[in-house]
Amino acid sequence: MRITLLQTDIRWADAAANMAEAARLMEENPGADLYVLPEMWATGFVTEPDAHTARQGSEALVWMEAAARSRRCHVAGSLPVWQDGRFRNRFYLAGPDGLLARYDKRHLFSYGGEDAHYAPGRERVVARCCGLRLLLLTCYDLRFPVFLRNRGDYDGMVCVASWPRPRQAVWETLLRARALENQCFVAGVNRVGSDPTCDYAGGTTWIDAYGRQAPGLPLYDRPGAVSFEPDLERQEAFRRKFPVLADADRFALEL
Repeated sequence: MRITLLQTDIRWADAAANMAEAARLMEENPGADLYVLPEMWATGFVTEPDAHTARQGSEALVWMEAAARSRRCHVAGSLPVWQDGRFRNRFYLAGPDGLLARYDKRHLFSYGGEDAHYAPGRERVVARCCGLRLLLLTCYDLRFPVFLRNRGDYDGMVCVASWPRPRQAVWETLLRARALENQCFVAGVNRVGSDPTCDYAGGTTWIDAYGRQAPGLPLYDRPGAVSFEPDLERQEAFRRKFPVLADADRFALEL
């Protein structure tokens, strides 16, 4: 399975421009089974959403589904969604035959005011895609390892983010830590550019279960793509040889 992470420079509240940019990057990087876009890739990280935000989120979801059908691939990324009187930061995974999964961001970024207008998710979501089991997470979720702990139920994590430049070292450290402690590959896709409150350096990358990433990564400060093919046989052999997960503490998670 080939996964391509699309690092975009998100135009603020301009879904049409952001859809065009996503389409351009997909054209320039053909052949992926799964394309992954950043957090709130169609609008930017809007902490005070309105009716225009909701409309753009809906339009972008239609685009994701259409792109997955026409390219016979899978397309993932998060969007602001209005539902039951509240907004939700929802990670969608669309496939050639329709929506496969959705995950509402569990850990809302209270420091930036996200919790004032968005409802938190209650479910941990593992999606099946092309034979892989993928744990879906969004940005701030990456800081909370208990919620993400591997229970033997996933092969890798996919994290979509709008992670600001001042905390770039944290982004890179946490991606590697989550891969090491869970003995899985981790794919992290971040944005570049700026919005009314933050500047973004990107740092899109993928890390294997050994904590290693390919030469030349992460990708910084420009739109672009990172592609990789997870080696599950090698990952499973590593888990059998060095069975860290079998020694993990047992716990119950309150959601």
